[in-house]
Amino acid sequence: MQKVILFLATLGPVGQKCPAPGTFGSLMGLLTVVVLTYTTELSLWDIGLLFIPLLIIGIPLCTKAEEILGKTDPGEIIWDEFTAIPLVYICLPESISREFSWEFFLWLVLGILLFRIFDIFKPLGINRIQNFKKGVGVMCDDALAAVYSTIILYLIYTFSLSFF
Repeated sequence: MQKVILFLATLGPVGQKCPAPGTFGSLMGLLTVVVLTYTTELSLWDIGLLFIPLLIIGIPLCTKAEEILGKTDPGEIIWDEFTAIPLVYICLPESISREFSWEFFLWLVLGILLFRIFDIFKPLGINRIQNFKKGVGVMCDDALAAVYSTIILYLIYTFSLSFF
């Protein structure tokens, strides 16, 4: 059972073997968003909502993974980044995600960049949330980074509409 927990928490070799595992975990989340967008009828909003239970499951999952590894919030645990990324895009309109375009690609890149900035630098109280015990801190700091990224991405999108 420990191997299954570690496999999920680290997304297998992605968290264990890749440099910058948080970034690769975020990219895996982004790849999942893109695949779900183009292989299902789900909107970005729907995809984000589907990942909320995975965020909640991440609390005991990451708690147990920390115990197995004997570390607090180790870098190889990337379930938090993977499950938080879909939340970043929930406020983008469905119209830009229905066909692959440079515009959609740019919004995806901007979203992941915002998320990584918030996740790495942990401003606006994210660093305090990270200090919560066990899997709660592991998961909630990334969820808050995703919420901040969502807000900024939405504001940029809305602001950009006034120029076009």
